[in-house]
Amino acid sequence: MKRLILSLTLMASVLAAPLPAQAVGRLVDVEVVERHTGRTLPVHLHRGEYWVAGTPGAPYAIRVRNQTGERLLAVMSVDGVNVLSGETASVGQSGYVFDGWRQADIAGWRKSNAEIAAFEFTQSPQSYAERTGRPKDVGVMGVALFRERAVRVPQPYPAPWPEPYGRSRLEERAEKAAGGSAPGAAAAAPSPSQDMSRESRSDSTAPSRAEPKLGTGHGQREESYASNTSFERASSAPTEVIRIRYDSHENLVSMGVIHEWRRPYPSRPNPFPESPVGYGYVPDPPQWR
Repeated sequence: MKRLILSLTLMASVLAAPLPAQAVGRLVDVEVVERHTGRTLPVHLHRGEYWVAGTPGAPYAIRVRNQTGERLLAVMSVDGVNVLSGETASVGQSGYVFDGWRQADIAGWRKSNAEIAAFEFTQSPQSYAERTGRPKDVGVMGVALFRERAVRVPQPYPAPWPEPYGRSRLEERAEKAAGGSAPGAAAAAPSPSQDMSRESRSDSTAPSRAEPKLGTGHGQREESYASNTSFERASSAPTEVIRIRYDSHENLVSMGVIHEWRRPYPSRPNPFPESPVGYGYVPDPPQWR
């Protein structure tokens, strides 16, 4: 099954920099970048999950680098919402296609092939997800990655090698590249109603936050160009799912995700610094030399 997706080939750039220290992922490197400073937000690993600390009011982008030489489909979500369509996110929906060794910054909610509404950190009640009645998954970014289905090359006659059991080596190679999916089932994409599995555990047992939870707002309109293309998935399930959670720095400190080391006071202050320690009595004489 083929789905209409968006290609970022025109606005992508060739990866030239070395592997960044703050990237998450295997097939791709995913970073969260503050747009007004250009700073890559540090990633904190806490209890098996990746976290970044956002600044309220700051615009940001999700930077994706394809670390393979093949095209990959990235279905992307913020706060449980598909960044292209605005639907409640599912891995079977539309996404961005990244050519081999390419990168692009996904900086907002897609409004058209020429415009986005910028991502910006904001308090949860002002987030796009909560304003549209979907507050449950505020505070998480997701990237579901799919490999492309291999195109079968027509066999010459006679075949250059035997094909026992009616299966060619090309089919076996395609199956291996698709992660073991059976031929014929590899091209079937899930319907939008088949949502990706997610952790249902609530954060009710976590320490209380220092301030309201952080979400992603629907910011100012900006020019951002993409083009339509097609992509046939090699399997119905994503090859890799990347999940990055986020909140304010204060909340991450309160929850124990970030450990702050405070400097001790240089010395204990004395309210009467000019007074001798044993004032009121006769002091000892100077030491005899």
